[in-house]
Amino acid sequence: MRIGIDARLIAYRRGGISNYTRHLLSALADLDPETDYRVLRHRRDRTRREAGANFRRATMWTPCHHRLERWALGVEIAPLRLDLLHSPDFIPPAFGACRFVITVHDLNFLYYPQFLTAESRRYYNDQIAWAVARADHILAVSETTRADLIRLLGVPSEKVTVTYEGVLPAFRPLPPAVVQETLSRYNLHPGYVLFVGTLEPRKNLPGLLRAYRILLDRREVSVPLVIVGSRGWLYEEIDRQVETLRLQEHLRFLPDTPDADLPALYNGAALLAMPSFYEGFGLPVLEAMACGTPVLISDRGSLPEVAGAAAVIVNPDDPEDIATGLARGLSDPDLRARLRADGPAHAARFTWKETARRTLEVYRRAVS
Repeated sequence: MRIGIDARLIAYRRGGISNYTRHLLSALADLDPETDYRVLRHRRDRTRREAGANFRRATMWTPCHHRLERWALGVEIAPLRLDLLHSPDFIPPAFGACRFVITVHDLNFLYYPQFLTAESRRYYNDQIAWAVARADHILAVSETTRADLIRLLGVPSEKVTVTYEGVLPAFRPLPPAVVQETLSRYNLHPGYVLFVGTLEPRKNLPGLLRAYRILLDRREVSVPLVIVGSRGWLYEEIDRQVETLRLQEHLRFLPDTPDADLPALYNGAALLAMPSFYEGFGLPVLEAMACGTPVLISDRGSLPEVAGAAAVIVNPDDPEDIATGLARGLSDPDLRARLRADGPAHAARFTWKETARRTLEVYRRAVS
């Protein structure tokens, strides 16, 4: 087979789908040294070496999320003579003499259109129905997303395969001295509350800030809230909340944190808080669990599916409930001991090797 993997998004942004694409490429290279892979990279991508000897770069000029993307990319892939193209960012080309597999990470834009800019709503809403119909097969990163595809878009169940994301081996309990070395560079001490994710409305950071303020007023928390992540769309409400709630002295924003520092930041946290309104998967939850850090999640989207019983679960619409969950997760010794013990074992079930294995099965099935 000659398989193309669309990795153009890596040139535009970190995290999320870009990380999914990078980790999948690496795991496929370890698993499959024989298939002829072509990695579609945008011309601005400075990656110098591909994941394996059977992975070759194909430089593309077509920009991501452009209104003519489908047609321009179809022209560019024609000379590659692919048997299959995988689009991790879910929009396949409009035409091409090959099979198409797409990954759908979530349908947040259908559930919460108000959480997107008008431009983003048009891009996603105008294309998702076409994309799932155009694809020969669809990968969903959770059973929740698979069910959403079937229910909201009428996708036949046999057309969707769940391929969970994985946790890298770097996310594990670390020696205190190693953790402290990283924390010292950020002027942090162990025991803070941690949030990891893009600063955008669906992450419900304003709800977390209100809950944190409630605990400060009750004197039930004295540790800072550390926020790791870059600003996404419609982040302005977060800035307003910080000022309105007078939280400037209690927050630490770390917008450009290197991936290599994340394991230590998880290890140093007393609790990871992720009270999102919607997640298609929620990888920071598993990364924190793998480090032995207790987690708090919302009862929405895929988070209960991904976390299982190894988390504190709250209602994201209710700051009081989030505050109660934070207080329990920070102060209940029996609960904390259970979450610290259960988390690593639960997270160990999710590996990029298994993601790659299931993905490769779909490639072969689609081509045959």
